[in-house]
Formats: sequence, C-alpha cells, structure tokens
Amino acid sequence: MDAPETHYARRGGLHIGYQVWGDGDVDILDFGFGTYVSLDEAAEQPWWRRYTERLAACGRVIRFDPSGIGLSDTPQDLGELTFEAWVDDAIAVLEEVGSARAVALAASGSSLTALLFAAEHPDRTESLVLINASARYTEAEDYTFGIPLSLMEEFRAGLDPDRPGEGSDDLSDLRLFAPSAADDPEFARWWERTSKRGAAPTTAAVLGALTTEADLRHLLPRITAPTIVLHRCESLAPSVDHGRYIAARIPGARFVALPGEDVVPFVGDLDGLVDEIQEFVTGDRYQPGPDRVLATILFTDIVDSTALASQLGDRRWTQVLSDHEALERRQLERFGGRYVKDTGDGLLATFDGPARAIRCALAIRDGAGHLGVRVRAGLHAGEIQRRGEDVGGIAVHMAARVTAAASAGEVLVSNTVVELVEGAGIAFVDRGTHVLKGVPDPRRLWAVAGG
Repeated sequence: MDAPETHYARRGGLHIGYQVWGDGDVDILDFGFGTYVSLDEAAEQPWWRRYTERLAACGRVIRFDPSGIGLSDTPQDLGELTFEAWVDDAIAVLEEVGSARAVALAASGSSLTALLFAAEHPDRTESLVLINASARYTEAEDYTFGIPLSLMEEFRAGLDPDRPGEGSDDLSDLRLFAPSAADDPEFARWWERTSKRGAAPTTAAVLGALTTEADLRHLLPRITAPTIVLHRCESLAPSVDHGRYIAARIPGARFVALPGEDVVPFVGDLDGLVDEIQEFVTGDRYQPGPDRVLATILFTDIVDSTALASQLGDRRWTQVLSDHEALERRQLERFGGRYVKDTGDGLLATFDGPARAIRCALAIRDGAGHLGVRVRAGLHAGEIQRRGEDVGGIAVHMAARVTAAASAGEVLVSNTVVELVEGAGIAFVDRGTHVLKGVPDPRRLWAVAGG
C-alpha cells in the first residue's frame, strides 16, 4: 500500500493534519498511541507500516495528529491543549472526510481522548478499541496499582532537555513503551529522531503534564458503544491492572490479555493484537496464509558468556565462539533444522518435527561441553509467521521465554512439545509450572532426560 498524502482539516484557526489509509466500508478513527510521534512517520518504520496496513484491511483508517503534535498547528496559548480540544480535532477530521460514525481506536495515552470521545459522542462512535489503555496513570487511595508519583516525576525529569541525565535509563520512554525493541539500534535511532520532531520541548512538557495528571474514570460508565480492551500482560506503564479496571467499568466491555510487554501496539506481536481487532471490527478472524506454518522453534544460549569471555581473553574467546557456531551449523544440517539467525550467544532455528529438534539441542549441548562452554536450550511448537528470512509470532516469543527459564546444561521444552513427541522414546523430567514473562497463564515445562 502506498503511503497516502497528508491533508488538513480546519478547527477554528488551526490546521489539523490527517491521512486516510485504505478504503474499506468501516471507518476506523485512529487516535494514535499516545507519544509525540507524527503520523507521517508511519511509512518510515516497517513495523508501524505493517500495523497500519493490517488495520486498513479491516476498514478505512483515518489517522490524525492532535493539535500541538506533528503536522498539526499548535495554538499560541498552550492552555488550549486539552482533551476536549483533541476531541474537537477528531470531529473536524471526521467532517472533512465525510464520516458520520467510526470505530474509535486508541493505544496508551491517546486512550484518554478516545474515552472522552466515546462518552461525549455516542452517535459518532460505532465501537471502541482500547490498547494498553488507562483512564488514570498515577496512584491514588482508590487506585493503588497506579504509577507512584515519585516514579512519574523521575520519568518526566529524564525527558527534560534542560536536565540531561536526570532520569534513569531504565525509565527511558523507549524502555518503558517498547522494551522488546530498545536494543535494536535502527529502531532506537528512529524513535529518538521522530520523538524530537513530534513536539517542541515546551509543548511536550504541557502535553506530558496533561496526560499524566488526568483522571477520566468517571466517564467509563457513560460509554455505551461495544468495547474491547486489549492489554499486554507484562507492560509496565500502564500495567495490565489499568486495562482490567477499564473493562470492568464500561458496560459490556470485553477484556483480552495478550502476551508481551510493549505498550506501543506495533512493537512485539503486532499480528496477534491486530487479529483480535480484526475479529472485533469485522466479525471475521484472520485466516493464516502461506506465510504461516507449524514448526518447532529452538533457541540456544551460552550461559555466563561475559564471564567466560573475560576469563579466556578476546583471542581465545573469538576462537571458541567460531568453533561453537560451526558445531551448531553441523548439528542443524544433521537433524534437518533451518537456521534463522544468530542471537548473540546462541541461535534461533526451526524444525519440521519436534523429536529432531530435541535431539539437535542435545547434540549442541553435548558438543559445547567439549569446547568448555555451557549451553541451555528451549523449545516450543506452534504456528510461526515467516518474515523473509526471519520468523515471528507468539510461538517464537514462547520459545524464547522457555529458554530463559532453563538452567545451564538443560534442554527445556513446553508441554506442547512433550505431547507431540509421545512414543518417540524421549524421556522428560517434570519441572512444574512456571510464570513466563509476557505469557498470560502459567505453563508446565519439562527437562529432557534423554533420547
């Protein structure tokens, strides 16, 4: 899909920038994802573009920059930047594109505006889709899971350009809102560049205060539109409790917990998230095409690699890594695995059958031992999505979390893998149920004893 042209609606003396993606029968009014990133950046970021294109397969996506952000004008009096004004921006855009009624879709901070829109304009609201949303961010006596005020102040200090170094790196906006992409250099550069272009520092400070100090909980019982609340269960700001709170207080709202920790909707498993949106908006669940296949996913990881590298020295460590990589490639070829990518101290590979994947993992573990290296491995089986040479999807996320739970020298597998290899002569030791980061429900894991 070609990126659309940017047009402008008028609200009083302000120009409100907007774009229309797709031409479906259903109008989807996208309020954005609550950061100061302008809508014209979507075409530059592959994940955001894919997210937008998938939404556009559900209907006509109408996306706009609220006043004060990106392509839209900023009023001379910054006190005019309010949720009510942003709702008026949305109405002006709907009028400009000839839309009488739309699905209101919003993520994170933009959900506050969408809540007000749905409460004040039920005639304009076909339905409401909220992603990692909150009706209030900070803690209160009757809102104990809110973000502590001291933590919020520390976070905002870290965003102040006049006070560099004030905030902790762990509280940077990128690590809070898109942690799975925080160590991706290309994404980090894009985030840094676009965040600065989205709003001037003084304006950003006003917008930040407006969002973080808001409390729109009183609006929730007034919302009558069909509502779905989607929330990634390991997100930090806002946590999943914020989403559950909203869903419990909007009449008839449906709550869906999703795996992952990213607040930004197009980072992480965007396809699993959009699948839920598509079914809610259109009534039809996404049907996997030829790019989605059933596979067994293997991750391997060298344990304590930093300490070992320091002990061996650069020259010897480089040779050990080279020998280990050669070992992995030989075993993948031997057991029919497909190398996907290097993960730094290990690899990601896929197999057509789980038994061969397990035996490959055991061979890699044993061979690494002869090199003086301790390896752990994790396996899960499920449907993956092919993305060129890479793979993605919830099953890949699950395999990574299983690996993280493994001990040194252990090959750990999910219960799904155990069930699939029944009768293959592979023995397992029950490791009990584990709470895996980013996975909604506890999962039973098993260590391979032999095979």
